[in-house]
Amino acid sequence: MQKLIDHLTAHPRQLYLVAATAITLLPVALWLDLNSLSHHNLHRQATGLNRLMDNIRSYYASNVEVFVRDADGAQQATLLYRQEVSDPEQLDAGVPSAETAAIALSERFSEILPGVTFRYVFDDLGTEASASDLSPFERNALTTLRDPDNKRPHLVQEQGGLFGHRLTMATPLIHAEDCADCVAVGGTDTAASWPPEAVRGLQIVHVRQPLSLNLSSFKFLLTYMLVAGFLVVTFARHQLQLAGKFRDANKELTENNAFLADVSLKISKYLEPQVYRSIFEGEKDASISTERKKLTVFFSDIKDFTATTERMQPEELTALLNEYFSEMGLIAAKHGATIDKFIGDAIVAFVGDPSTQGVSEDARACVRMALEMQQRLDELEQIWRARGVEHPFRARMGLNTGYCNVGNFGSETRMDYTIIGAEANLAARLEGIAEPGGIVMSYETYAHARDLVDAEPLEPQHFKGISRAITPYRVLRHGTNRRAASATEHGDKLVVEMQGLDAASREKITAAVRAALDEV
Repeated sequence: MQKLIDHLTAHPRQLYLVAATAITLLPVALWLDLNSLSHHNLHRQATGLNRLMDNIRSYYASNVEVFVRDADGAQQATLLYRQEVSDPEQLDAGVPSAETAAIALSERFSEILPGVTFRYVFDDLGTEASASDLSPFERNALTTLRDPDNKRPHLVQEQGGLFGHRLTMATPLIHAEDCADCVAVGGTDTAASWPPEAVRGLQIVHVRQPLSLNLSSFKFLLTYMLVAGFLVVTFARHQLQLAGKFRDANKELTENNAFLADVSLKISKYLEPQVYRSIFEGEKDASISTERKKLTVFFSDIKDFTATTERMQPEELTALLNEYFSEMGLIAAKHGATIDKFIGDAIVAFVGDPSTQGVSEDARACVRMALEMQQRLDELEQIWRARGVEHPFRARMGLNTGYCNVGNFGSETRMDYTIIGAEANLAARLEGIAEPGGIVMSYETYAHARDLVDAEPLEPQHFKGISRAITPYRVLRHGTNRRAASATEHGDKLVVEMQGLDAASREKITAAVRAALDEV
């Protein structure tokens, strides 16, 4: 049932067709009911009229005719009636029999009862109708009812059309023994020769019932159905119109949703995934608000970026910079960092908002992110050099863990989701003292991630805007953290990375390279 409802909802024209079909079939159902009702009414009416006439004849025979016959000097009952007597004087020849009286009464009933006709048929007497005046139904009824094997008490012929229904019932007239000596006026032979229980003739009742009479019996129902049908048609039409409007609205809504999805996708390019999800999922409101949190801040920029831009064409520089930001952005997203902004060649990011795993785990995630970024830059350097980039990008990175104000800053019409505070500035200052390809972090960040990296403390320093002395920790990128040297496939180029190495390692590498050059 639900599938049918869903199908009709999706195809409103079919629903309208079903409703129209149901309304169209309603008159057919009404006609069938009226026809059945008319049949039963006519049959009941004909049976009742037959029974009435039988009772009248029986009463007349037992209470009138018998007393007249038994009275001294009384005239004998006759089958003749005045319509069949050519000489009026013959009316004094006898008293009407029960059948003759019934004929007179039936004619009277036919006059006063609309749609009802009585008829008496005798095929061997000239009283009302001769055999040539009988209809095929009447002749068949006489033959059938006189058949000794017949068990039916009467025969019925039913006819009807669109505008009327007719029923004819033929009931046998049975000859009685006490009428064996009945005489007829004018020398007509008596019925004495008839055996008892013989069918002398037929009592015909013809009943008509026009369609208007049937319909008038259902005037309230018909009125209700007409009103209901009108309301159903109106409702179906209204629903069809609504379905059309809903279809148009759904189409427009689909187009709007597609437009909003496209705009949302474009907006997501300008927002960090965490911030984007928190806004669209309702976790954050687009209102000016901030909160104080302990975050691990990441700051990086490209060494000698200005000089690099002078040596490259703008199109090449743009492609290279976009590739750099894309690679770094993927790594940041992998470690759950929120990229605050891109400032020229610099990247500002933080870990701990809008989602956090705890201060310590946030710091460790930020350190792993910085290490992976430097490792990826080592790989990109080889790729860029193979493309002909003489001076690939080399980044310096600074990390610091501390309290910052994070949230929406700006005006009601233009806001920026960012961080402010001295601890954020400290990350930028630490990045400034890092070597190209190096990572420098504050002590608190190092304390949370000391098992992840080897680092050496630098001399305590005072940074602008920071009142206390800061001891930076420089990450030693050796072993698995740093590929110290690389060569091209044909051995015509050797690149040795010195940043992040301790002084002893630098001296050994420098001596080895100079010795190799002296031998050439």
